[in-house]
Amino acid sequence: MPHRDHDDAIARATELLARLPGLGPRSAQRIVLQLLRNREGLLEPLGNALVALREQVRSCSACGNFDVSDPCGICTDARRQRDIICVVKDVADLWALERAGVHRGLYHVTGGLLSPLDGITPEDLGIPKLLQRVEELGVREVILALDATVEGQTTAHYITDVLAGHGVATSQPAHGMPVGGELEYLDDGTIAAAFRARLRMDE
Repeated sequence: MPHRDHDDAIARATELLARLPGLGPRSAQRIVLQLLRNREGLLEPLGNALVALREQVRSCSACGNFDVSDPCGICTDARRQRDIICVVKDVADLWALERAGVHRGLYHVTGGLLSPLDGITPEDLGIPKLLQRVEELGVREVILALDATVEGQTTAHYITDVLAGHGVATSQPAHGMPVGGELEYLDDGTIAAAFRARLRMDE
């Protein structure tokens, strides 16, 4: 039987890991055991990586991406198309698009979707900031790569209405995006097909 302090440490680590998506108490406990069995190869490097994650990574003030610099590497990359912005719900969606290699413009991470019942407003999604960036950068197209859910489509149509009259085309991924689907869980091929066949929303 482990010492009480050790027992508390194990229980706390297990509790925190169990809060991660896709992990339950049993999976979390197995991870803790594996870490304890491999302290030098896994536990110590992971601990150092998590400290670096906390101290070095920040949210980009321009687009909302996570990076060690602010603005992030995507926003400061001179090779990116600065007249196209892709709007996504979450950084996980941004990473999915980068992994698929289908978008070479900039991004805007909303951090959520419009939901009056939950009190999520356009201001919470950074829509005023998006409009400001559109005007400052001379953006010609905004791609609304939001979830194919009621909330996602409501948010997409709201942004389309906000951008009306600003000379900006709005589009969204088409084929391969299942109704009710979430972007971060789609495979690269599906994302690429959807982007190539994106539909205009402002016509």
